[in-house]
Parts: sequence; structure tokens; C-alpha cells
Amino acid sequence: MTPRVAMRRRSAEAAPTEPTEKGNEGKNQNNRIYLLVSLSLFFWALLFYFHFTEKQIQLQPQPSSSISLRVHKFPLDPPKEKEPLVTALLPPAPVIVEKQEFPFVRALKTADNKSDPCGGKYIYVHDLPAKFNEDMLRDCKKLSLWTNMCKFTTNAGLGPPLENVEGVFSDQGWYATNQFAVDVIFSNRMKQYKCLTNDSSLAAAIFVPFYAGFDVARYLWGYNISTRDAASLELVDWLMKRPEWEIMRGKDHFLVAGRITWDFRRLSEEEIDWGNKLLFLPAAKNMSMLVVESSPWNANDFGIPYPTYFHPAKDSEVFEWQERMRNLDRKWLFSFAGAPRPDNPKSIRGQIIDQCTNSKVGKLLECDFGESKCHAPSSIMQMFQASLFCLQPQGDSYTRRSAFDSMLAGCIPVFFHPGSAYTQYTWHLPKNYTTYSVFIPEDDIRKRNMSIEERLLQIPPEQVKIMRENVINLIPGLIYADPRSELETLKDAFDVSVEAIIDKVTRLRKNMIEGRTEYDNFVEENSWKYALLEEGQREAGGHVWDPFFSKPKPGEDSSGESNGGGTTISADAAKNSWKSEQRDKTQ
Repeated sequence: MTPRVAMRRRSAEAAPTEPTEKGNEGKNQNNRIYLLVSLSLFFWALLFYFHFTEKQIQLQPQPSSSISLRVHKFPLDPPKEKEPLVTALLPPAPVIVEKQEFPFVRALKTADNKSDPCGGKYIYVHDLPAKFNEDMLRDCKKLSLWTNMCKFTTNAGLGPPLENVEGVFSDQGWYATNQFAVDVIFSNRMKQYKCLTNDSSLAAAIFVPFYAGFDVARYLWGYNISTRDAASLELVDWLMKRPEWEIMRGKDHFLVAGRITWDFRRLSEEEIDWGNKLLFLPAAKNMSMLVVESSPWNANDFGIPYPTYFHPAKDSEVFEWQERMRNLDRKWLFSFAGAPRPDNPKSIRGQIIDQCTNSKVGKLLECDFGESKCHAPSSIMQMFQASLFCLQPQGDSYTRRSAFDSMLAGCIPVFFHPGSAYTQYTWHLPKNYTTYSVFIPEDDIRKRNMSIEERLLQIPPEQVKIMRENVINLIPGLIYADPRSELETLKDAFDVSVEAIIDKVTRLRKNMIEGRTEYDNFVEENSWKYALLEEGQREAGGHVWDPFFSKPKPGEDSSGESNGGGTTISADAAKNSWKSEQRDKTQ
């Protein structure tokens, strides 16, 4: 009995549990469904969130450097085939970061325009206040203490026309030109230059029409240094305020002075010292100054020819003159026009005059006594035209106008010092001086008493003919054409000078872009050597002419060594030149 009751009681207790378990099971299933739905919704929410967030990131503008930043920030290896593409998109730093755009690049690029005949040749001319040029001409009587320069500034600086009474000249193009008139001649020639521009950013060079030679001539005698320096200081101040100056700090600027360089190189602030200090001013050291005689030891001046008496207006006038010089009968082997220099013990002029006087084939035009024919252009040209060789020793300074007058006459020049031509006019004369001239060192005359006649007779007649033809061919580049016109095809001294300046500035600009200099270990005191270097040479070493340019040290005799190296390095040369001018005008 008892077991059965127990069994019933267990069954009764167990029976109600079945429906309860079924109910819980339904609830669990519902919960699982809700959980799955929630998870699904959460998953899709996350999916949509990241999807639209990525879209927004991609649509935002990125800075130019973002590519490189993302590559460095996320070091995920991209597919190997894409590596070169990523690398190619990143240019090397020196090209982009360190490249400097120079303000004169536009001017350089004009040379690439083959359809522009003026490409790479444009000149910009500063519009200076009149006090720096034209006002001097209006007050022309004060330009020289002994000479009335008013007549020499007529005809655009050529002076009065010369009459061809003796038939020595040709019928056109001859003038009584003053040897120091290059300032105004050059400036007036510039007005006819075909490639002038009002846009300085196109300019290959910039011209400063300052009459520096006329300025210094006004005040050399009887004026203090403040007066002598005034115009130069004002000019520099005016230029340095111009925007054109800032481009290259004046290294693309040039000006012309028709006097020797020593008039512009006063060494001290002593009142008794000679000249002004234009060429020693820091700003002027950047500019190029064209003078009729330059310094062998300084880099900011360049020699250009003295003006002769011939200023043709057409090519045909030059060709006719050259042909006439070829066909002349020259009866004298050599000639000399000049005066002795008794005050200069180093001068060889006395010996040259003696040799001319004692030779049957030598001709002398004495310039120091009485009514001298040396000051008559017809007398000078007539003698040069009748001579095979013309002797050109140093004057008061290295150079002489006579050298250019003689070559104009087709006469072969004989020089006794390399500073008289070879290191001066390197733009206008061949580097190989033996092709057009004869060189006899001064010591051969001074110490060895060499016979000039014997030396010249050693040259074979056929070689003399070739040398004379070379001299005649040089004539166009040694004369200044009439400033009121222009030659058709020939290049005169003006054209040669402007081309040389443009080449100089262009080389400097290209060197600046390339980060290099034109010469290695440049030494300014050796300036005369650099223009003599062959193409591609960058180092100026020892030279056979070194003894001629040995510069005395302070306190040493400025009269120079045996070769005459120091005869023109002081103001004495300029003073003597002025004294000679005074003597010439009083005769």
C-alpha cells in the first residue's frame, strides 16, 4: 500500500511540471529570435556607418602633401606592382624645394625665340636726369680748362667736318673728332640701336648714359674732392633706388667714359690726389665701365678704341676706304708721330726719335717744337698712309689714339709694351697679336739698343702683305659709325662693345643659375690675364708678360721696373696726359 501511494504522490507532483517547461522553452526561442534580429540590425548599422563614414572621408579635399603623409603614416605594403608608381609621384626634393627662380630668366629666354631678331639683345637705357648728360653739353665751355669743347660736341659728338683739301681723306664721313668725345658719340649711337626696349625685364644689359669723362674733366684742376666726386655719388644714389638695380645689384649695368681709367681712380681723400673716385665706389665696382684705357689690375673697366677721324654712315664708305688703303704705295718702312718724354727716364721715345731721324727708310713727324703738324689730321694720316709700319710706344699712359689712326690708314702697328693694345682692346683686336702687329719689348730698345729698321726688315715681304691685309680687315670694328645713321651689315666699335657687354652679362646670369663662377680662384690683380685665356680655360697662371705688369708695393718707386711695368699705375700718368693736352692746345 504504501509504495503505491508514494508513486501516486510523485506522479501528482511531476505532472504539473510539463506545461511549465513548454512555456519556458517558447520564451527562450523568442529571446533567441530577438537576439538574432538585434545582432543583425546592429551588424547592418555598423556596416552602413562605416560605409558612409568612408565615403565622407574620401569626399573631403586633401592637401597636396597628403599622399606622402599617408604613405608614411600607414606602413601597409601596397601591391608590389604599384610601388614604382607611388615613388614616381614623389619628385626629388632639390628640384622642387631648392630651385631658385631668378628675375632675369625672362630676359634669357628671349634668346630662344628664333623669330625675334632682338632676342637676347635687348638694351634698356636709364632715363637719367639731364644734369648727368645733356646739361653738360649746354655748358660745354666748362668741359675743359684749355679746350673749347663746344665745337667738338657738334654733329652728335663728331666735331666739325674735315675738308678733303689734300685728298688724304675720302669725300664723306671725316670729322675733327676730339679723342675724349666717346661719351657723347656712344650715347648717340645707342639712340640708333635696333633692339632698345622700355621693358627692363627683357633687357640683356642696362645702359647708363652718364657722361663720366666730361664730368671729371670739368673739375680736375682747381676743385676740391667733394666737387669732383659729387656727380658720381649722386648717380650711384639715383641708380641704387631704381628697381632695375635690384635685379643684379648693378652687375648688368654699363656706362662709358671717354678718358683713361686713372682719372676715375683716386686712391685717397687727400685734396692733392688726382681725379675722382667713381671706379672705387662699391656700387660702381659692380657695373662695367668702358674707357679708352683700362686698368690691368681691376675687373670693372674695359678698354674700347679711341675715336678716329673717320665716321662712315654707310657700308660702302668703309669698303671704298679699305680698298683704297690696299692699293697705296708705301714708301716708308716705318714712321713715328710723337714727342719725346724727357721728364720720364724710362721712356724709349727719345731712342725711337733718334732711330727715325737716322734711318733712310724711317719717317718722323715731330710733335714738340713750334708749329707742329701733329695736330693736323691730314698730316698725320698722310704719313701713316705712306708707311708699312707705324711705331706706337707708350705715351703718358699705356695707350695712344695714334694706334687707331695708324691702323685706319692700313699701317701695321709696332708696340713696345703689351699694355698699349694686347691687354687693353681684347674685344676689338685678335688674341694672336702677331697676325696684325709687331711686338718689340721696350728693353730691346732701352738696354740693347736694337735697330728697329733691322728688326722690321727681317719680316718677309709676303708676311708683311698678309699682316697689312689683316689690319685693313680690322678697320670696321675700330671706328665709330656716324651716330645719326647706322651701318647696314658691318659692325663698328660700338656694335662690338655692346655685343661684348651682352655676352658678359649673359655668362654671369647663366653661371648664377648653375651656381658656378666664370673663373677658378679669381684674383683681381691679375685681371689683364683673364681676357687672354683660351676657350674653356678657367685658371690664370703665370704669363710671359708678368714683368710688364709688376705692380710696385707701397713706398716703392712708382716709375716702375725696367720693363716699365709701373709707369702708369699712379695719378702721374693722368696728370701728364692733361699736361700734354694743355701743351698741344697752346701751340
